Amino acid sequence: MSQASARAARLIGFAAMGMFLTAAHPSSRDMTQTTAQSEQSGHPAHIDTTTPVGTVIAFHAALASGDTQAALALLTEDVMIFESGGVESSRAEYAEHHLEADAAFSAAVPRSLISRSHGEDGDAAWVMSVEIVTGTYRNRAINSRSVETMLLRRVEGQWRIVHIHWSSAEINR
Repeated sequence: MSQASARAARLIGFAAMGMFLTAAHPSSRDMTQTTAQSEQSGHPAHIDTTTPVGTVIAFHAALASGDTQAALALLTEDVMIFESGGVESSRAEYAEHHLEADAAFSAAVPRSLISRSHGEDGDAAWVMSVEIVTGTYRNRAINSRSVETMLLRRVEGQWRIVHIHWSSAEINR
């Protein structure tokens, strides 16, 4: 098994563990309006990144404000990003390929948090979110439901994102 395949298998196991533990501990669910509001209006410098959820919120806020360096700082060097059947296997690869487009999209199209579940086990954490994304991007109407799984690891006392899996589907009008 290649090193990338082994890392992907570990991440999938980590995600499965997160989903199991979240289901087993319903008190870890966080679907408050306050979280949704802080995500939409917060600036990365004012968001508490001492928690896994705060780190995810800061990542999205950095993208939406165009602060790509702040977004990258919240990712581990070996982050794996799955989106639309594609894989980016490092922070450098993400920076080179999709970071700018993700920032432009995030700045143009608002997200509304529908639900979020999260949990942690030692230095590992997971944050799973469902959002509605509506707006216009590059003269195209966007109306979709987005699901996101982020896996995080505590690195030198700071939460960092090690894996992102994004999936979305258009909402029929």
